[in-house]
Amino acid sequence: MKRLLQIEFIKLWNNRASRILIIAYFILLTFIALFATINFDIGEVHFQLADQGIFNFPYIWHFNTYIAAFFKLFLAIVIVSMMSNEYSNKTIKQNLIDGLSKKEFILSKFLTVVVFSVISTVFIFVVSLVLGLFYSDYNEFSIIFSDLEYLIAFFVKLLGFFSFCLFLGIFVKRSAFALGFLILWQVFEGIFYGLVRWQTDGNIANSISQFLPLSAMSNLIKEPFSRLNAVQSVANQIGESYIKDYGVHWYEILIVLLWTYLFIYLSYALLKKRDL
Repeated sequence: MKRLLQIEFIKLWNNRASRILIIAYFILLTFIALFATINFDIGEVHFQLADQGIFNFPYIWHFNTYIAAFFKLFLAIVIVSMMSNEYSNKTIKQNLIDGLSKKEFILSKFLTVVVFSVISTVFIFVVSLVLGLFYSDYNEFSIIFSDLEYLIAFFVKLLGFFSFCLFLGIFVKRSAFALGFLILWQVFEGIFYGLVRWQTDGNIANSISQFLPLSAMSNLIKEPFSRLNAVQSVANQIGESYIKDYGVHWYEILIVLLWTYLFIYLSYALLKKRDL
């Protein structure tokens, strides 16, 4: 496994575009700290975003993993480009000639996906921990390390999404088309959800759409903004209330893991079938 990873990271690091995207991705993750400096001036109301509790433990685990997930597209580009380069540069054929089996080839790509997901999760853990220790009003050990299931959900979400991108890279062979297909699939899921909701109701639409790949990944970490005390207070003042389940559930993780397995299996089956 170490040898397979070394091969992949040598390829990635020697590719200038991939190197820039990887570095940019981790730099952007650190920009989450900029939320602490954002000030709002609404009439005579002045407040700093960090003062609203976004960096309080354990809420910070929910907030930061949700925000960080938006940056995953940077690594998605790296992954689909990684596969398109294999075809355009014919390195995939050369690797197989040099003795690498198709199973080992897919394993090397999947291990790269796992490493990206692990490093991203650890990085967010460290950034969140540092921000929380600086800005959180609650620093008890039991509070700091509660709700860490959001980090597990973040890891699984990245693993599933990057596996989907890997499959698209193998299926389409061209990075631009693979990313275009990814966008089209997102649109398809949105239209499908809208049609089901139109014909039935929101509960049935949610129950069905939760099994679609991108929707399943999105469900792992729900939006955290309505949890903020400021939002809850405004809602109460206008006679509204948020009753929402923000938790991470085992069946949601299982659905994404099943999709991850399916994407990797289909990637291998497709590669095995093709005459390279």
